[in-house]
Amino acid sequence: LQYMSGFGNEHVSEDPRCPGALPEGQNNPQVCPYGLYAEQLSGSAFTCPRATNKRSWLYRILPSVCHKPFKPLQEGHLTHNWDEVEPDPNQLRWKPFAIPKAPQNKLDFVSGLYTLCGAGDPRGRNGIAIHIFVCNISMHDRCLYNSDGDFLIVPQQGKLLITTEFGKMLVEPNEICVIQQGMRFSVEVFGETRGYILEVYGAHFELPDLGPIGANGLANPRDFLVPVAWYEDRQVPGGYTVISKYQGKLFAAQQEYSPFNVVAWHGNYTPYKYHLEKFMVINSVAFDHADPSIFTVLTAKSTRLGVALADFVIFPPRWGVANNTFRPPYYHRNCMSEFMGLIKGYYEAKEEGFQPGGGSLHSMMTPHGPDADCFEKASKAKLEPERVAEGTMAFMFESSFSLAVTKWGLQTSNCLDKNYYKCWEPLKSHFNPKCK
Repeated sequence: LQYMSGFGNEHVSEDPRCPGALPEGQNNPQVCPYGLYAEQLSGSAFTCPRATNKRSWLYRILPSVCHKPFKPLQEGHLTHNWDEVEPDPNQLRWKPFAIPKAPQNKLDFVSGLYTLCGAGDPRGRNGIAIHIFVCNISMHDRCLYNSDGDFLIVPQQGKLLITTEFGKMLVEPNEICVIQQGMRFSVEVFGETRGYILEVYGAHFELPDLGPIGANGLANPRDFLVPVAWYEDRQVPGGYTVISKYQGKLFAAQQEYSPFNVVAWHGNYTPYKYHLEKFMVINSVAFDHADPSIFTVLTAKSTRLGVALADFVIFPPRWGVANNTFRPPYYHRNCMSEFMGLIKGYYEAKEEGFQPGGGSLHSMMTPHGPDADCFEKASKAKLEPERVAEGTMAFMFESSFSLAVTKWGLQTSNCLDKNYYKCWEPLKSHFNPKCK
């Protein structure tokens, strides 16, 4: 597999089997090289400013319009009905989401999608959803595209070979990928596979502004990878299924050929992947904590300055050197919603109970922070330079939306840890008015 580097770049790629497939000097010639069809995929309004205008030109064997009518697909557990159950402001934690065994229950990426929580409305182009995927077989002669928004995919167990209209990407645990709105893709897996998805409606992910940090740091643009053009000219007499996620529901259409028939493309609207080990960590080197926004990899901005629809934040291995400081995350109440997941290892503030493949949700203004054991240890620890989170990778989906949890998340999944609140019960008062 080959990739091109750069975030949001203008890329040009053609399958080496068809040199010269890209038209010279124009996008839409009367006759395209090799008899291809020109098709534009727009990720923004035509009239967006140049800095935010997203589009790519695809040169394909047949245009994507050649399919039978879409029909409702009664499959999967996706939803944007945020009123299934009553709101729950409690601290919530889930045990690792179970992956069904293949012989008993075969699930591919689409049939193994489950909505955990979310807010907003895809029709109004404003909101987010958090999904869990568990699968054990590859997608065969079928693909998915999301009409509602972008998918940020975080594999936790098992690698994903993702075929897109732009080419192929291999995405392994500790990597992420983004499939932007409207892009068709199919997922091949190699056994039991699990992960997390952050979906945003109405905005695309971008790199956060650096401000006083300067020109470099956090996720550097050159470390993002884009696939190179690859096509298959394959007829599917039995029917290839194209699945559309549209207004929160699934629809399927049949066609007689592979949708991955793009011989060449150019533009700045592409899928991409990123390895989390490439993140340049910024941290406190004197005292106290910097806010966790310093760990933001990608952000999807809202129309309010400085407020995100969603941020993707990681807590990677790093050095802790702060003087006279309680080094784990502090106790906190927040006007944002915080969903946390764990790719590998443990989370420094809760070494017990929070497991890879599980998750937690701390809703708006619901207090949270280190468990009792973590507090006692960190309060008495000798403050020396130390490696923090070595061999681990926790992440957070943070949102300005007040997230509603689905019935599947609260009940059907059977993964909710009903004893989560007990991790704070051993906290005791250390107050002594005679000792400053």
